[in-house]
Amino acid sequence: MNIYQKINQIIEYIENNLEEEIDYKKIAQLMQMNEYTSQITFLILCDISIADYIRKRRLSNAGYDLYTTDETIMNIAVKYQYTNATAFSRAFEKFHGMKPSAVKKNPHGLKVYSRIHLDEDVEIRTNIEYSVIEKDEIILYGKYIKTDNCKIGKDAPLFWKKEQEKYIDKYGEFNYGMTSYTNKLRQYSNKYWVLYDKEINDKDFKKVIIPKSKWIVFRINSQESKEIQKTTDRFYKEFIISSKYKFREIPELEYYHDNITDLMIPIED
Repeated sequence: MNIYQKINQIIEYIENNLEEEIDYKKIAQLMQMNEYTSQITFLILCDISIADYIRKRRLSNAGYDLYTTDETIMNIAVKYQYTNATAFSRAFEKFHGMKPSAVKKNPHGLKVYSRIHLDEDVEIRTNIEYSVIEKDEIILYGKYIKTDNCKIGKDAPLFWKKEQEKYIDKYGEFNYGMTSYTNKLRQYSNKYWVLYDKEINDKDFKKVIIPKSKWIVFRINSQESKEIQKTTDRFYKEFIISSKYKFREIPELEYYHDNITDLMIPIED
């Protein structure tokens, strides 16, 4: 069973349980991954997180139920796993653009989020060379710039250059780069870090501790931001959906040395 067939199997499980509590561990088991990796893989292939998909499908069905049945708003809220009518009404209005109480009078504004189905005959061709290493706890010292998905492509290299020029005579070249995100699925970047792997006694630098881990390493024969981004994109769009590694909720690192870049991705033992 390929990854696309597994996703369709998960969609079937979700659809059959929209009125029940959905077990993310069950989803991970169906995908033969840990919970973290299964959620990232679903997001990459479906362009929506599992949680958002479930929410939109429930609200879509709730709109139909409100129009076609005489069930109360509270009953439908409970049916689709909302703990109270207020939370349901707020989510319903945000999705449909109308209050639940207005559905009977004006059903034409209701929205439908369609069920996802992936083409199971997609051929996966991945040829990315990598190695696996183990590192003890990594202690880094660095600075960051606030950014987002739209700006990080420009922000990261400019920040790197600016900070490198500022500190190179005092501390040498930065060893690591790191992106942090607003959520664990790494959908929305919010900070880009430049870091040293040695102690820096400077009030402007923050200490960052990366726990002991195994890492997949992709070697990039460049330190250009475009080449690094290209390899990062290939990892998320090609490697992660076809490998059997289980990934950890630790930020990936860019390790700079000898005019090359090692893209380091944390994995479970």
